[in-house]
Amino acid sequence: MLKKICTRIVLSCAVLLFAGCSSAPDSVPLSDHDYCDLPLYRTDQSLSEFTEPFTAEMQNKTGVYVLEQGAEAMMSRAWLAERAETSIDVQYFIFSIDNVGLIATDYLVRAAERGIKVRVLVDDIMMEARVDELLMLAAHKNIDIKIYNPNANVGKNIIGKLTSLVTDFRGLNQRMHNKVFLVDQKIAITGGRNIANEYFGFDHDYNFRDRDVFLAGKAVHSVESSFEQYWHSKLSVSIENLVDSQPYPENPSFSRLHSYACNPDTEVRQEIEEVPDTFHQLMSEGKFLFLDNVEYVADIPGKNDRKFSLGGGSLTKDKLVELAQSATHSIVIQTPYLVTTKKDRAFLRTLVNRGVTIKILTNSLASNDNLEAFSGYQRNRAALLDTGVKIYEFRPDAKIRQRVMSESMYKRLPSMPIFGLHAKTMTIDDHITVIGTYNFDPRSANLNTDSITVIDSPEITDSVQASMLKEMGADNAWQVTKDFNPDSKVSLSKRIGVKLRRVVPKNIL
Repeated sequence: MLKKICTRIVLSCAVLLFAGCSSAPDSVPLSDHDYCDLPLYRTDQSLSEFTEPFTAEMQNKTGVYVLEQGAEAMMSRAWLAERAETSIDVQYFIFSIDNVGLIATDYLVRAAERGIKVRVLVDDIMMEARVDELLMLAAHKNIDIKIYNPNANVGKNIIGKLTSLVTDFRGLNQRMHNKVFLVDQKIAITGGRNIANEYFGFDHDYNFRDRDVFLAGKAVHSVESSFEQYWHSKLSVSIENLVDSQPYPENPSFSRLHSYACNPDTEVRQEIEEVPDTFHQLMSEGKFLFLDNVEYVADIPGKNDRKFSLGGGSLTKDKLVELAQSATHSIVIQTPYLVTTKKDRAFLRTLVNRGVTIKILTNSLASNDNLEAFSGYQRNRAALLDTGVKIYEFRPDAKIRQRVMSESMYKRLPSMPIFGLHAKTMTIDDHITVIGTYNFDPRSANLNTDSITVIDSPEITDSVQASMLKEMGADNAWQVTKDFNPDSKVSLSKRIGVKLRRVVPKNIL
């Protein structure tokens, strides 16, 4: 992520330098035909009507369904947005302006146009949308947009960006990594996925294997409380307060966005309409369960306010350590980035020595999108193996991509995209599943705010763990040993690039 942060700052500065030479392109492509007269958006069943049969269970239990496939994760969000009755609260590290991002934005705007209060909180560092586009959205009376920790992108000129980089490096690196989609304070989706093509299996070149969890009922109250804490934090600033003026009148026309978004694949629309039937079927199959013990844990805004130290203050890390310490025989982990410290490795060795089998799947150099993070992992890979932990590295051509990618995209593309791991998941002793945003690296431990959902269910854990173990199989991953790693599968230039990145301190990876 460090590479992405630095690249984002450089690109932002370049845009400012050349702004006088040419205007930036509009994020919304022109459509050849307006499909918005077709009955694509239906609201014949409200969310309360859908949840009414489950009212009793939702009072004291939490409904849980794990969203393994990108398409179902996207369609669940779309269906919820269409059925919302009072509010939609959105919190993301990345909210892109690609195809998925624009269609997601259209769903939010349409909800606002029918009276739903929409609040969007996005981290500043990876912001792609132009300020004028954000202001246009915020001009709608039912849409509020806030930027978290706006110290590098939105509202800063080139001098401000460079000043942040030089004088407040820690503050610049303190990012909001949480991902939440919350509707009517009743249902939430949270987990690893940001809003962009690659997190839902729709990118043509590179996609992520990721995982979210759909929550209904009791645990959603904790999700709501955390969102409110972030929304009202001094680190979350309204977009209007970051610019000199608001150029748009109240409730501007979004016809161009609607025209673009009304023309997605018809199969996608049909699948969205089938979401209610799908969940009823999942319940009948025992895959959508109401559980007593589901806990949502989120770091506080700012996380650790120590001015002269990078470490500490992680509620999510503390919970993960507590859960790992409770293990009696097995821990299975998926994490895209695996950067360990001496203290981490000593902890893992202690667990292994008392009989806990630990298996970890992370990205290989061939599947990795973050060379800085891989360099940190590579430096201590041998030492990590010495603890007795079993390590597997994800293949860029993993067979599992055929199952978790969007089927329509899989059939349409002439060649398969590279596949990388982005899921952050842990299972413990065949009955605990953790799904969240936490990477096993110093950045998640000390800098980024993160969140996790802890699910105590043998049934769900059996299913999730089976998927995780399958993805460690030979068709999907390489097992790393002291005598073998798959670094040689990539070009010499990429291997040299990783070695050069060893100059980056591990504590900010």
